[in-house]
Amino acid sequence: MRPPPRRAHPGGVTARPDDLGPAPEATAQVLTRAAVDAVEAVGGYAGGLYLRSGAQGLLRIAVLSGVPPQLFRPWWRMHVNRPYPVAEAYRAGQAVHLPDAESAMRRFPQLVAGMPFPFGSMYEPVSAGPKRFGVLFALRAATPGVPVGALDRERLREAADRLARELAEIEEEAGAPVLWDGDPLPVAPPGGHGGPREAVDRLAQAVLSLDRQGTIRFANAGAGELLDSGGSELLGRVLWEALPWLGHPAYEDHFRAVFLSTEPVLFSARRGWHSPGDWLSVGLYPGPEGVTLTVGAGEKPAYAPAPRPAPASAAALGGAPGPSGDRASPLYRPVALAIALTEAITARQVSAVVTEELLPAFGGRQLAIYLLDERHLHLAWETGFPAGFLDRFDGVALDVRLPGVETLTSGRPLFFESMQHLAAAYPGIPLDADVGARAFLPLIASGRPVGSCILGFDVPRGFSAEERTVLTALAGLIAQALERARRYDSESALARGLQSALLPHRLPVREHVETVGRYLPGTEGMDVGGDWYDVIETADGQLALVIGDVQGHGVAAAATMGQLRSAVRAFALTGSTPQEVMAGTNQLLIDLDPGQFASCCYVLLDPESGRTRAVRAGHPQPLLRHPDGRTEVLELAGGVVLGVDPEAAYPVTDLRLATGSVLALYTDGLVEKPGTDIDAGVERLRRSLAAARPTPLTETADRLIGDVDDDADRPDDRALLLASRPR
Repeated sequence: MRPPPRRAHPGGVTARPDDLGPAPEATAQVLTRAAVDAVEAVGGYAGGLYLRSGAQGLLRIAVLSGVPPQLFRPWWRMHVNRPYPVAEAYRAGQAVHLPDAESAMRRFPQLVAGMPFPFGSMYEPVSAGPKRFGVLFALRAATPGVPVGALDRERLREAADRLARELAEIEEEAGAPVLWDGDPLPVAPPGGHGGPREAVDRLAQAVLSLDRQGTIRFANAGAGELLDSGGSELLGRVLWEALPWLGHPAYEDHFRAVFLSTEPVLFSARRGWHSPGDWLSVGLYPGPEGVTLTVGAGEKPAYAPAPRPAPASAAALGGAPGPSGDRASPLYRPVALAIALTEAITARQVSAVVTEELLPAFGGRQLAIYLLDERHLHLAWETGFPAGFLDRFDGVALDVRLPGVETLTSGRPLFFESMQHLAAAYPGIPLDADVGARAFLPLIASGRPVGSCILGFDVPRGFSAEERTVLTALAGLIAQALERARRYDSESALARGLQSALLPHRLPVREHVETVGRYLPGTEGMDVGGDWYDVIETADGQLALVIGDVQGHGVAAAATMGQLRSAVRAFALTGSTPQEVMAGTNQLLIDLDPGQFASCCYVLLDPESGRTRAVRAGHPQPLLRHPDGRTEVLELAGGVVLGVDPEAAYPVTDLRLATGSVLALYTDGLVEKPGTDIDAGVERLRRSLAAARPTPLTETADRLIGDVDDDADRPDDRALLLASRPR
C-alpha cells in the first residue's frame, strides 16, 4: 500500500485512506482503530502496527500512535531476521512481553542499544491460522521486576485476533494481500491535550504542551517572549518545524526518551547552531496525553555538543525528515554497530567492527580489547595507542589493581573525564598522554566474564547518562560477539582437525594409473566444509575414484562427510557395482540424517584397459582431457543428490580412459562464484585443463586448484581429484 494524503477521522484519529483496497476508508479505520485500541487496552501511552511489505522478509510500520514518527525513523523498517522483539514475534508467531529495560537487555540488547530508556513494551503477532499479517505493539510505563499481567496479555491478544479477522476479510474481498510500503500513519491517541492555565502565563520561562505526535497544542506568554515567536504562531505546528534549533541531533535522544518512558529529562540547549547563541535550560515532562516542555535561561554545560551547519530548511527537522545522514543522531551509530556485530564471525572481525563503528560514534581515538584466559587478561586488539605502551598490561592477573581489571571483576563500567581523574583514582598507573578521557567497559556475556574494553579520547569530555547506558549495553553486545567468536574458533579447529583426519593422507600407487588429489579450504567465514575425495583399491584390482560435497559447513558437515566416505569405501570394498554403491550410500544418508543431502561422483576404473564406469548424484560433470589436448565436459547420466529420495535411481555411463588422457573430478567450490553462472566457471576450468601440461600430474593439479580464480576470498572449499593413464 502506498501512503496517501492524511485525512482526519473522528476521535482524533489521523489516517491516509486512499489506495488501501476496494474500501479504503474502512481499511484505514481498521488499521488506526486497532493501534489505538491496543494501546488503550493495556494502559499504554504509545504503540502501533507493523505490516508485511512488498519486499520479501521486510516489515514496515503502518500505524504509529502516541510518538512523533520522525523520531523513530530508524525503526520504520524491520527485517524479520533481525534480533528485535518485533521480528521475533512475527518470525516465531508468539507474543513478546518486556516489562522493563533489564528484561529487554537480557533478550534484545540491540533494542536497548538504540533506545536506552526505561519503558515497557508488548508485541503480539497478528495472524489468522498460518497467515501472518504483522505485529501489534504497545509501549507503556516500565514495571521493574514485575512481569506483564495475564489480563493485559489477553487484552492485546484479543485486539490482535480481531485485527487479523478483519484483515483476512479485506484480503478475501480484494483478492490481494494487505501490504504496506509507505511511511507510518501518525495516529493521535484519544483524549485531551491539556489547556492553558492563567498561572502558567505568569512564569518567565516558556511552557509548551505537546501532544504525542510532537504537535504544539499550547504555548504560554513566556514562550513568545523567550523564543522570539508569538504563541499563536507556534500552535498546531510540529515542535521541530516551529523551533528548528531543538532538532539538533544531540537532542534527539532526549525527546525520544520522554516519548518512550515516564521519566522527565533535563538538558542544556542553544539557539542557532550556525552562530553563537544563548544557552537555555530545557525540561521535558512526559505524561499519558503528551509532553510538557519548559525553556528558561541556562548556563553553558561543561561538555557541550559540537555545533553543526544550519539545516537547509526547517522541513529537514520536522515532519518531513531529510536524508538519513542529515538527521542521523550520534547515537544511531551504535545501532549500526549492533547489527554489524551479529554478522562478525571471528574475534578479529568483532574487533574491527568495534573500531569502525564504536569509536566514530563517540569521538574516540584509542581502543583496546583484552580477553580473559585462565584468570589473566591478554591483549587481543589495539589501535591508536603509542607503539608498545599496552605491552606492560598484557597478561595481567585478576588480582592486580588496574581499571581494566577492576571493571571486569566488579562488573561496573568506569568513566574518567580526564587523565587527571584517572591518575587520581589509580596513583602510579602509567599514562600514555597528559590529556584526554578514558572509559573502561566490562565484557560480560550471559553472566560469564569475557574480558574488558578500553576507549580512549584525545581531549577531556564528560559522559552523559545516555552515553553511559549505551556504552554499557554495547559492551554486552561486544562480549556476546567475542564469546560467539571464541566458540566458533573452537568448533572450526575441531572441524578442520576432523576433516584433516578423514581426508586421505596418501593415494594408492598403481601401475598404469596415476592419481593426485588437492583440497583448498574456503577463506570467507573460516568455516570448514564437507568436501571430500578418495581413491579405493577394490578386491578385483580396479580403482574407485570418489569425490563428494556435503551440504553446509562446520563440525556437522565434516562428521557427515566422514560417514559418507566410510560408507562408499565399505560398499566399494565388498565388490558392489557403481549403482549399488550410490544407492546404498543414498539410503544410509537418509537413515542417518533426514534433511541432510550431499552430491557425489563415483568412477570405477580398470587401470590396464582404461574401461570406466561412472555414476553421478547431483554432482558437477567431470572433465576429460584427451591425449591430443582436446578437453570436454563429460555428459554423465545422473540422479538426484543423495539424501532426498530413497527410491532414486543412478544410471551408469560407460566410457574409456585412453592412454595419455586426464580425468578431472571436482567440487562446485572450484567453479562456482557468487554473481556468475556456474557454467562460466566450468568453462574456465576446462580451458585451464586444456592449457596445462599433462605431466607431471601434480603440477596440473596445483594449477587447477589455484589458478582458476585469482580471488583471495573463497566462499567455499575446493576439492580436486585427477586420474591419468601415462603413456
